Amino acid sequence: MKLKQRVVLLAILLVIFIFTKVFLIDNLDTSAANREDQRAFHRMMASLHIELDPRLDHTLQSPWEIAAQWVVPREVYPEETPELGAVMHAMTTKKIIKADVGYKGTQLKALLILEGGQKVVFKPKRYARNYVVEGEPYAGYDRHNAEVAAFHLDRILGFRRAPLVVGRFVNLRTEIKPVATEQLLGTFMTLGNNTCFYGKCYYCRETEPACADGDIMEGSVTLWLPDVWPLQKHRHPWGRTYREGKLARWEYDESYCDAVKKTSPYDSGPRLLDIIDTSIFDYLIGNADRHHYESFQDDEGASMLILLDNAKSFGNPALEERSILAPLYQCCIIRVSTWNRLNYLKNGVLKSALKTAMSHDPISPVLSDAHLDALDQRLLSILATVKQCTDQFGSDVVLVEDRMTLSHL
Repeated sequence: MKLKQRVVLLAILLVIFIFTKVFLIDNLDTSAANREDQRAFHRMMASLHIELDPRLDHTLQSPWEIAAQWVVPREVYPEETPELGAVMHAMTTKKIIKADVGYKGTQLKALLILEGGQKVVFKPKRYARNYVVEGEPYAGYDRHNAEVAAFHLDRILGFRRAPLVVGRFVNLRTEIKPVATEQLLGTFMTLGNNTCFYGKCYYCRETEPACADGDIMEGSVTLWLPDVWPLQKHRHPWGRTYREGKLARWEYDESYCDAVKKTSPYDSGPRLLDIIDTSIFDYLIGNADRHHYESFQDDEGASMLILLDNAKSFGNPALEERSILAPLYQCCIIRVSTWNRLNYLKNGVLKSALKTAMSHDPISPVLSDAHLDALDQRLLSILATVKQCTDQFGSDVVLVEDRMTLSHL
């Protein structure tokens, strides 16, 4: 064989090798990743129902120590949590040893210290389950049941970025008032036969207290993140102005995402994809109030966007606030793992999964059927939005691989 023919043959073999590497091997890798996504989905579905069981037979640690050890830069709790039922049981039953006004914010809440020194945030019931909050998508009081539902949706989506939440009934007269600080106690009152309090916050008013049914108040408790993980607050790049007639830049600039991509911490790392995951999460729950968000301090954009304060959700099941999805439809990128999970949840699976996940909760039923139905409808809108993006830009551009190895050490 002549030298020229050999060179041509080698060139052809090289092309074949590159073709195999780029298309065949990469496709095999993608298929393997998709199979792992499917296995993760089945593991999640198998562990949906949580029994609130106090037993921790295999460890001498307290439930609070276990939950604190779960927290890492990219997760609040791991995928496999056999102790989750025990931790949530402790949240809903442990003795309250101190009660104080809530931390800074606009909405009524109380800060409770449970036996063993664990902080939790208590949000009281303000609405019946079938009450529809009219007006702007961020209107109305906080919804305690929304916090519970949002936590379980976080589990179902596989994000694991929301602090643990569970429903709890408290006796304001025997459990709260004897251990309340003077500041909190000063906001208590009796209306008819019901014990009420209005707390301290930006919108807290003596004329708008939260009232128990007699002395028994329904609410939610959110587990405080460990103090060794201090939080850093960030303005959300797609935040609203909350001023009538004044639009934020993202509301009129079609190229806004291009500008965001050039700004730290969205120019590298996982933060922009976290923002898009969060827009999907918020759209499903109807939360248009994420004007700020938290991450862990000094993370340089590497830690997760923590899904805190989800109570401005599930207000109006008939309202689909498309603007919540702006990060998705303006950037037109989404994690492959998120896309896969959303597809696994269509055809009524999401509604069924969330209903099962919440069935153990002390305040069950957590959501009305109308809100559960709305979740499935909103999921279809998200899938349609991604399809519009892939039709315009192609799947290779829109679907982004971002699989971090998570350490629980």
